Amino acid sequence: MSILLVSGSPAAPSSTGRLLDHVGDKLAALGHRHSKLQVRDLPAKALLHADFADLSLKRAIGAVAEAEAIVIATPVYKASYTGLLKAFLDLLPQDGLKDKLVLPLATGGSQSHMLALDYALRPVLQALDARQVFTSVYATSQQLAWSDVSGLTVDPAIAWRVQAGVDALSSALHALRRQPDDVFVPQVQPVRLAR
Repeated sequence: MSILLVSGSPAAPSSTGRLLDHVGDKLAALGHRHSKLQVRDLPAKALLHADFADLSLKRAIGAVAEAEAIVIATPVYKASYTGLLKAFLDLLPQDGLKDKLVLPLATGGSQSHMLALDYALRPVLQALDARQVFTSVYATSQQLAWSDVSGLTVDPAIAWRVQAGVDALSSALHALRRQPDDVFVPQVQPVRLAR
């Protein structure tokens, strides 16, 4: 069981991809295994035509089904998440996120799109029956500085929100793993009284 990092960014490299990788590194440092799904790498024709016979789509949908938790990242365009991500989410079954923990991430050009996660993406994630959708993390491109030499530098205010999201997801995963699969119900034997 693991965490699936899902990138809905159509571009590479991107601020969204770097933020998603940053969160993945933090989860790995806490001992969580994860894999990554770049929606842009799926065959466009199969994605847009909902070709469920396509092996790549089958694998991607299977990866979602097998994950305990999903970290989903998207850039915000025109006050919403990407159409690329929408096309993929539309392929999931109605309960495609059942029992999954979900941490949504987004990047955008300005703070004015900050609520797009809560008003556009969160309702879709909840409609897909996610067990819990954690507090979203939104960052502007200016808050995620990239250098080819030093890598990603995250603004302290965003770094705090990222850490809070990672800690909440990690704690919830540990709590889920401690729960027994079946609840033990002791069998009560009748007591025989001596006469």
